[in-house]
Amino acid sequence: MSTKPFAFVFFVVCVSVASVLALGSSASTPPASSRSLLLLDADHLASVRARLHADDARAKTALAALEGEAAKALTMKPVSVMDKGVTPPSGDKHDYMSQAPYWWPDPSKPNGRPYIRRDGERNPEIGRITDHGNFDRLMDAVATLGLAFHLTGRPEYAEHAARLVRIWCIDPSTRMNPHLRYGQGIPGINEGRGIGIIETRRLPDMLDGVLLLAGSRAWSASDDAALQAWMRSYLTWLTESQHGKEESKNGNNHETWYAAQAAGIALYTGQRDLAHRVLEGARDSIARQIEPDGRQPRELERTRAWHYSIFNVEAFFDLATLGGRAGVDLWHYSAADGRSLRRAVDFLVPYAVRERKWTYPDISGFTGAELHDVLRRAAVAWNEPRYADIAARVGGGSPWLDLVTPAPSAGRRPTIAAR
Repeated sequence: MSTKPFAFVFFVVCVSVASVLALGSSASTPPASSRSLLLLDADHLASVRARLHADDARAKTALAALEGEAAKALTMKPVSVMDKGVTPPSGDKHDYMSQAPYWWPDPSKPNGRPYIRRDGERNPEIGRITDHGNFDRLMDAVATLGLAFHLTGRPEYAEHAARLVRIWCIDPSTRMNPHLRYGQGIPGINEGRGIGIIETRRLPDMLDGVLLLAGSRAWSASDDAALQAWMRSYLTWLTESQHGKEESKNGNNHETWYAAQAAGIALYTGQRDLAHRVLEGARDSIARQIEPDGRQPRELERTRAWHYSIFNVEAFFDLATLGGRAGVDLWHYSAADGRSLRRAVDFLVPYAVRERKWTYPDISGFTGAELHDVLRRAAVAWNEPRYADIAARVGGGSPWLDLVTPAPSAGRRPTIAAR
């Protein structure tokens, strides 16, 4: 799977471990929702608005970059699960459907079935089923538009974000049924798998965008109640279905991203006990997935080992951020033999700076710059400027990062990760 597109890169820029950017808005900008944000930090956003109000040049530059992305999001036509040209096995197009990306027709079979696995090689035919691509773009657009509205107060951002969410999740004629029973099916083998749940991993980003619509006439109390109900139903499916149970014990990045979205949705819907249980369980995931020296064996066995090692750390960082909301400190958790998130990052650093040669499989090519955003978040999470220095050394990252990532403050022990 690819890493988060704009929303991840931009949020690393603009919003928060302890604080990550300095975008701002006028004093008339509506306040954040009374419900806590998930991966963003309301206090930091307030300081960002103050900087903009004070005509801070770097903040204005960063805001201009955000509004450029928001302008693109405004051009996105509303999409829904009804758009796909195929019908799921249930016969109901309201059911989400996608095809496994790394499975290909078997050339030795007349009809190519059952498909065979070619790990890391994306089969272009998956694009014929539009649900995955459409939902990805929608989650990204809503996250971007919600943040842009919060920082500028421009109503068109809120109106379009609300329209996108209503059509995908709320309107009876177009809404997605809240389950992924037919996610990442493999032709000739199955109709769907628990692995498909990774395709909704960006729901917490989208929900932050929705929470930032507070104060807008575009997002009504009935809209909010309807989305809450949809998310509760989806979370029930995540936690009670066989697909969800399998994914929660997958043992690699799938398990980590499953936990991140389950915890995020639970916090959004006010199910704090459930969120706390998921986050406490993440300590076991750290102990099982990360070796004492920081290796992640399940990711290193992949054909894109570098990418997936980073991808899993990103998921753990999101979990640690959510843990800050629920009183579960994953940033500083360490198993008795030293297994920890920091060990996982430190294992990767020598390769990123070319002190060691990457000898694990990597069909997509190795680039140390791919670790850049993780290093920026690590610098603030652990109050360790060395990581920021390494990030600068390896390069990469978006143009925004050079404008906004703060230096770690001496003596501060943050609970929320740089985002």
